[in-house]
Amino acid sequence: MTVALPHWIANDQQISEAKKALDQHTYETVQWHFHESTGSPFWLEKKKSLKFDPLKEVNSFDDLKKFPEFEDEWLRGGPVNRWVPKGLAGKPTYVFETGGTTGIPKSRVVVDDFRIDYENFSYTLPDQYFPKGSNWLMLGPSGPRRLRLAVEHLCQFRGGISFCIDLDPRWVIKLIKKGWMEHLEEYKKHCIDQAITILTAGHDIKCMFTTPKLLEALASGLADKGTSIQEIGITGIFSGGTEFTPQWTRFCVEELLGGPAEESGVYMTPTYGNTLMGLACSRPVTAEDDYTIAYYAPQPRAVVEVVDFDDYNKLVGFGETGRVKLYTMTKEFFVPGFMERDEGEREMPFNKYPWDGVSGVKPYRGFASSTTVGVY
Repeated sequence: MTVALPHWIANDQQISEAKKALDQHTYETVQWHFHESTGSPFWLEKKKSLKFDPLKEVNSFDDLKKFPEFEDEWLRGGPVNRWVPKGLAGKPTYVFETGGTTGIPKSRVVVDDFRIDYENFSYTLPDQYFPKGSNWLMLGPSGPRRLRLAVEHLCQFRGGISFCIDLDPRWVIKLIKKGWMEHLEEYKKHCIDQAITILTAGHDIKCMFTTPKLLEALASGLADKGTSIQEIGITGIFSGGTEFTPQWTRFCVEELLGGPAEESGVYMTPTYGNTLMGLACSRPVTAEDDYTIAYYAPQPRAVVEVVDFDDYNKLVGFGETGRVKLYTMTKEFFVPGFMERDEGEREMPFNKYPWDGVSGVKPYRGFASSTTVGVY
């Protein structure tokens, strides 16, 4: 008996062309980061201790398996300049932090990557719900994080003006760890109050970024004032975080947004991203697909694999669960295999993104008991 494959699965030619492009991009990225004239001080120094010559022995994506596992401790502490490639020396540079709930946070230097990542993401947004020229609200973490500037650039790239709130996720996590739940609720209310003030100030905001927990809190706060996300004028929402589950997405669509986009006029797209990778888009989330949320990395600039829990160089089968492994390959930043703090199921290539995806993303079981999710 032949089982019909879902209509969205990529064909062999699409997969082959994507693999060819990835191999070429991998080769060019490694040449850049390990050449004396363009490479970063970190990778040029690291090259001395490698058991192979990256310039001669990395000709395809699979050759990245020759590198040892990337250690996130390398990103903690300074000098941060060691990550700036010689080929980009002198350009205005940002530093974005990730992690750092306790101890020294991980840092990533950026020149233009956050702009490129979000411009690429912009092309995936339906103009019907994210109208060009619309103003945005950034309802998420601020401070030394990439997200605020990235969403602001996305808005500006689409011709609008971005409004932001103050939100310190590290304070949220401290409140949770101390068990100060009353303070936590007040801080969440403080953030939502800021958002509602902006949304009701006549700024004609149609689009927004937020996290699942904050979206739920915003809907509740608006309901207390006798209105809703739909009535306040929001038509497009992009959101991200491990809180996304099929169950929550169904609840959000049916209860918070007033139904599917074609009925309510409010469209939501989940994303999965971080400071190291950029932004992974999801294939359309539909009731027919049981609200499955499957993410696809922005290849070839970043690659996500779902690998065996005991062998990080071995992919699990489609539909099987494994740990998320990340590769980042831009001119600004090179990560040949970083083990994320997440696990999920390996998804088949999608016709729009003809490479492996990941669904069911949640904290990696080895860390889950010690992971504090906070606002996400």
